Amino acid sequence: MADHLFSMEEVLGILNPIVGKTLGEVDRNNVFNKTENNPKITGIAGDVIEQSVFGYPADVKQEADLLIDDRPVELKTTGVKRVSSRNKSGYAIEAKEPMSITAVSLDKIAQQDDFYDSTLWHKLEELLLVYYLYDSDKTVPASEYFHFPIQGFQFFKFSKEDQIVLENDWKIVRDFVRNVEKRNLNKQEEFPKISKLRTEMSFMDTAPKFPNSPRFRLTKNFVTTIVQEHFGKEFQPLLPDKKFSNLSELKRILSNLSKEFIGKTIKEIAEILDVQLELSKNGKVSKSISSRILAKMFSNQANKIEDILLFHKFGFKSKTIVLTEKNKRTEDTKLLMVDFDEWLDNDIDFEYTSIRDFFAEQRFLFSVFKEGSTGLYEDNIFLGFKIISFDDDFIERKVKPVWEQVRYLIKSNKLELVIEKDKNGMPKVNNNGIIIEAPNFPKSRDYVVFLRGSGKDSTAKPLEINGLKMYYQFVWIKGSYLAEMLNAAEFL
Repeated sequence: MADHLFSMEEVLGILNPIVGKTLGEVDRNNVFNKTENNPKITGIAGDVIEQSVFGYPADVKQEADLLIDDRPVELKTTGVKRVSSRNKSGYAIEAKEPMSITAVSLDKIAQQDDFYDSTLWHKLEELLLVYYLYDSDKTVPASEYFHFPIQGFQFFKFSKEDQIVLENDWKIVRDFVRNVEKRNLNKQEEFPKISKLRTEMSFMDTAPKFPNSPRFRLTKNFVTTIVQEHFGKEFQPLLPDKKFSNLSELKRILSNLSKEFIGKTIKEIAEILDVQLELSKNGKVSKSISSRILAKMFSNQANKIEDILLFHKFGFKSKTIVLTEKNKRTEDTKLLMVDFDEWLDNDIDFEYTSIRDFFAEQRFLFSVFKEGSTGLYEDNIFLGFKIISFDDDFIERKVKPVWEQVRYLIKSNKLELVIEKDKNGMPKVNNNGIIIEAPNFPKSRDYVVFLRGSGKDSTAKPLEINGLKMYYQFVWIKGSYLAEMLNAAEFL
């Protein structure tokens, strides 16, 4: 049982006055002093809240931190970051990182039968989240947290529906460890596979990798949902008959929807679902129609599934792919903008980068169509749904080399702008007479995951690296490879 006792009145009296102040301003016990000789120390924000705000020393007990009016409450200090509008996320902030909860306890978890008696649930049952703004576009040393402002706090309890999902995630890990012990398998060979269980899990994963002691974490997607709801974002509810608590249930729902709409055109599906065909500036039907009809299958209000609360918690993004008759790709897919400050951090390990977190957490729900005979987007024919996620092998072989190559080019001063040439070897020129050029970052001809710039026009290149001006750079995945992944995945 937690031995840091407070009343709710005391807690509110402690926290309300610090909102708006910086971590440095509330550090009455000089916790930041330890950053002078250790600039890369982790968890400094949490140390300040625990030791200087609540006034108790750090501990590693597997129980809730506080006892508030005889209720155990876990204290978590959580960073939030501004999201650039260029990411088109639709909202201003997101969680800085996944939220570590407690050790997996490989020596104990196999013997635990009831989730609600587990050390994990004892930590999760009620949370006190204290938010600070990671007020920098760059990776900063621990001492710089001194200037970061405290944004607010909330008491958080998981809904009954969320508890079911968390229990499922816990059982996936528990049953894996139990199977290793029951079959007397080699733990040194089997336990490294724990990190791969994330493809089956929903709200949680485990990190770091074995042989380091793994810990349960709430995914960055899930924590972002909590953060955004707290600061005012409104998500849309699912239709009552479309609720799901794990991936298997979602796949069953998608399978039923596929049977209902397979073989129909986008225009026909839109008519059935009463979704209007909006025209883009060129007078053609907007390609956003495919996202809107998918959202309408699950919600009366949402325009995309990312606006639906449960899909956001699960980390789903909707994507549409149109295959030719030979199942070849029609276009590459943009994923996210490159955070060069993080990519170039000398002390960061790839395992702890946001690009790895993205590929490790992200799930894509693809609505798959084939080209219709007219060539009009609205006449593309629905083939079904497929879910794609990226395993550890893909991340290590396809993502990490790109991250390494970008770092190498910039750090070794080998980054350059390359002029595009036509078949006669002459420089290509765009409509306003400017020669077309691009940085020699990994390209789709050599990489499955690659970088490509995006901007309004060639006169506006706001990003500058090593003195070279360029568009903002985005991570893409090659359409032909994605088509191969989709061809290998079964329709739901």
